[in-house]
Amino acid sequence: MPLISLRLPLAIALAGLSLCACDREQRAPAQPESATASDAGSASGEAFAGKIDRSHKGAALPQATVHDGSGAKLDIQSLRGKPVLINLWATWCAPCVKELPTLDALAARQAGHLAVVTIAQDMAQPEKVKAALHYAHLPAWLDPDNTLGFYYNSGELPTSVLYDAQGREVWRMVGAHDWAGKDSDALIAPASK
Repeated sequence: MPLISLRLPLAIALAGLSLCACDREQRAPAQPESATASDAGSASGEAFAGKIDRSHKGAALPQATVHDGSGAKLDIQSLRGKPVLINLWATWCAPCVKELPTLDALAARQAGHLAVVTIAQDMAQPEKVKAALHYAHLPAWLDPDNTLGFYYNSGELPTSVLYDAQGREVWRMVGAHDWAGKDSDALIAPASK
């Protein structure tokens, strides 16, 4: 009888351990591995370490409307017809703010060939957004309901998404990038094909 009484607690303990191990399934990474922009040739360093994600290639432009805080609206679908780079940012996001002047330089350099659309994810703060976005080539669009943030679901700002002229996604970049850098035109080139 003592042997049986020892086996029962041992069996219960082993069963408990196996149950604890059951919820430790191997999980796939949340996002596919992606290349950093520096892998694509940027020498910008740590401050600009955006990662390219091509897993959504071919996805259509989202159906969403953004506004400028004073009545003007932009239907995202209306951007079809030439390549477009949509950039989600926020005034409280330091990498976003650091990236803005380089986006302005890209917009100036690619004028007529690429629309650069910066969309703030700040909630109902048009004055703050306009004050932060004082660049000649970047209008202050707002998405206070974060419709696009939820649509892209990157979980990080800034997020930039490149579309071709037909409104199909080429790639998205999660994290900041030096858009004035020498590799930027090569990153944008696939949208023109």
